[in-house]
Amino acid sequence: MQNQNNFITDAINLKSYNLSESDKIIVMYSKEKGLIRGVAKGVKKPKSKLGARMDLLVANTLMLHKGRNLDTICQAEVVNSFYKTRQDIDKICYSMYVTEVVHNFGIEEDPCSEIIYNLLYKTLNTISSAETKVDILLAVIKFQLKMMIESGFSLEFDKCLCCHNEVCEETMYFVPTLGGIICGKCASHVNHHKKQLPYKLRDFFKQMAINDFDEKGDFENKANEKVCIVTFETLKEYIAMKSPKKFKSTNILQEIPIS
Repeated sequence: MQNQNNFITDAINLKSYNLSESDKIIVMYSKEKGLIRGVAKGVKKPKSKLGARMDLLVANTLMLHKGRNLDTICQAEVVNSFYKTRQDIDKICYSMYVTEVVHNFGIEEDPCSEIIYNLLYKTLNTISSAETKVDILLAVIKFQLKMMIESGFSLEFDKCLCCHNEVCEETMYFVPTLGGIICGKCASHVNHHKKQLPYKLRDFFKQMAINDFDEKGDFENKANEKVCIVTFETLKEYIAMKSPKKFKSTNILQEIPIS
């Protein structure tokens, strides 16, 4: 009979902290409970039964023992180690960024935990199997847009946030502080930081928010690295603005050369 203080969940390792000579605290995002923290006892010992299962960017099925302050990780079975990610610096860095977004916006006992877990899992899996830099970026862009929708910070790409009219002209502006676009007429008297946004790029944003990770439509097929980088950076700026915590992984991403 299972101990009533034990529970089982699928979770992805986001961060870890040293607790003692042999123990670590693992921060995870779980399918059933959102953000959770568990003590991995003896994990730093060579013969630890948890071992590599507690590495970052690993999805496990876990059994944890509920504690007063921290839960204890009793068992872990690897669901996906995303092993191809570990062979590519771009994949590692963008995966770390994605997990940091979830760490920053995720909460304990998250009512959206299953949706966000599945979103994170699909993103990491798509990055891991990606064959090109563009494929990696497309996965991250889709994640950024979908994660903001789930976090209550979805972006407006249809109507001007100043005059509220539909924007149909060829050129518009993206304003991160407002969370969407403004038309050319309103741009002249808006003092917020803004970026010119061609209508084709606006349509790219909109389609990436809708398309699933395994979809390869016209936008995915036509996307080049320059377009993807601009889109990623625009969303990264907006997400950092809305984040309750400061990002660390973005400093590493800035050091990745654009090929």
